[in-house]
Amino acid sequence: MRIEAHGLGKRFGRDWIFRDLTYAFEPGSATALLGPNGAGKSTLLQVLAAYTLPSAGELRYTVNSRAVRPEEVAMQLALCAPYLELIEELTLQEQLQFHTRFRPLRAGLSPAQLIELLQLGNARHKLIRDFSSGMKQRVKLGLALYTDAPLLLLDEPTTNLDRAGVAWYHEHVAATTAGRTVLVSSNVEEEYAFCGARLLVTDFAVRRS
Repeated sequence: MRIEAHGLGKRFGRDWIFRDLTYAFEPGSATALLGPNGAGKSTLLQVLAAYTLPSAGELRYTVNSRAVRPEEVAMQLALCAPYLELIEELTLQEQLQFHTRFRPLRAGLSPAQLIELLQLGNARHKLIRDFSSGMKQRVKLGLALYTDAPLLLLDEPTTNLDRAGVAWYHEHVAATTAGRTVLVSSNVEEEYAFCGARLLVTDFAVRRS
């Protein structure tokens, strides 16, 4: 997916979270959205995902040269973020089966195979509510990385992961990001080290770093 931002800005009341972003996110690129806590990284990510409307400027989306309307963007993206929740009343196997009813996995991958990639085979029949926070994060990451979507959005992707989980993240990001448009919102360098472009978000502007 190609995302073109022209004079993009977002404010709440009189306070600008960011403004004046003109930038093109290209297919096959990985971009880190950087800044301290509270700078507006997650808000920018949500605006780019068409989850919330900008206060200024415009966004244009295209996939294979076809224009995509903002209301269609949700079906073209995969997102992992701390504020997204799994369905805790389901088992892991049921969670993946439910997810794939609406969003297909990458070609040739079944829910059973994804469970093995998650290294959670022994927990396939365990309720999500009984998972540790690290296990839940690995499931959220796995669903985002392995959903068939041209746009991949990762917000603080290693939250709650131990060192083994962080190593798993690096391995599977490397295996799944080719050809996609990837945006990583973070202030932890090891989460976005693979990104070739970086944007610094401040309280009143977005500038290239």
